[in-house]
Amino acid sequence: MIFSTMIRSTIRLAALSALTTLALAGASAAGEFPARTPTPEFTQRFGGAPIKVLTTNVVAHAIETPVVTRPTLKAEATVIGDVVRIGDLIENAGEAAEVAIFRAPDIGQTGTVPASRVLEAVLLHRVLGLDTRGLAEVVVTRASRPITGKDIEARILRALAGQSGLSDASSLTVAFDNEIRPMQVEAAITAELRIVRLGYDPRSGRFDISLELPGSAIARKLPMRFTGSIGETFEALVPTRTIAQGEVVRASDLVPARRPKSEAAPNVISEAEQAIGMVAKRALRAGQAVRQSDFAKQEVIARNGSVTISYEVPGVTVSIRGQALEPGAQGDLINVLNVQSKKTLQATVTGPGRVSVGNTTASARVATLPSNNTR
Repeated sequence: MIFSTMIRSTIRLAALSALTTLALAGASAAGEFPARTPTPEFTQRFGGAPIKVLTTNVVAHAIETPVVTRPTLKAEATVIGDVVRIGDLIENAGEAAEVAIFRAPDIGQTGTVPASRVLEAVLLHRVLGLDTRGLAEVVVTRASRPITGKDIEARILRALAGQSGLSDASSLTVAFDNEIRPMQVEAAITAELRIVRLGYDPRSGRFDISLELPGSAIARKLPMRFTGSIGETFEALVPTRTIAQGEVVRASDLVPARRPKSEAAPNVISEAEQAIGMVAKRALRAGQAVRQSDFAKQEVIARNGSVTISYEVPGVTVSIRGQALEPGAQGDLINVLNVQSKKTLQATVTGPGRVSVGNTTASARVATLPSNNTR
């Protein structure tokens, strides 16, 4: 009976094994499980071939760590409006950058604020960990737009040029009754000066003009009425400095400039080459138009000075002592005295202390003197 029971158990296990094999085979054929591949770990631990586990290759992207930048104090700042904001004084101020903490300097002015005061002010707005970089203070400048006398002059010229018989603006000049001091207005105002009222007398050249700067609250508080005269000009050379009488003129001594038409004259010098190397016959003031009659050639021979008189022909040069009877510059024709014969000759100045005579009767007499040195 025991044997019979063992036989039935064996048959039952065999049948179960066969059914399990058939079920696995069918599942594999139907694609419900992946193919099996042995792995060393599975084989070592359990023996045989394990069922393959599906895996997916997932690439984990590295998480970028944001760069943390500390709030940093600036050494200097330029502001446009009438307040100083945190962002004007501190880099990386974050959301607090637009918070106003100080009053700005006056238009066009510069001031300083201690670093300790900046630190104290920004702490109230949760700007923490401020790096002062060892600065003791911050220099703050309020930006401005300057309105100068040249700006006002240019605006007047544009208004009057071509009117009432006047020439174009480049040939006109303005003389104000009072000195025009520069005015500082808001930097954000870019409008052009606008004429409110203009009075001009063509006979006298007098003008009376009022201006305004649209959009500028500061300009409305400033005096913008100007009086003076306008006249035509011409271009001439003027000294850059006072030139003393007898002084030799250098290239750096003269510059072109516009001068009133009343100073125009036929002999006014317009080219520097007409005066360079010449000698001033009188003292010349800086900025005053100069004339050809103000200059003379530089004398290289003085009156009564000793000279060497020379006569040259091809292969022969004759020289004799002489005396200048009048001063002369390079190239001048002057009278000289032959000190041996006591005869007067006309000679051309060729250099300091030297003159030359031409092929004339007088020259021939010089050449035949027995005392002449011939070489």
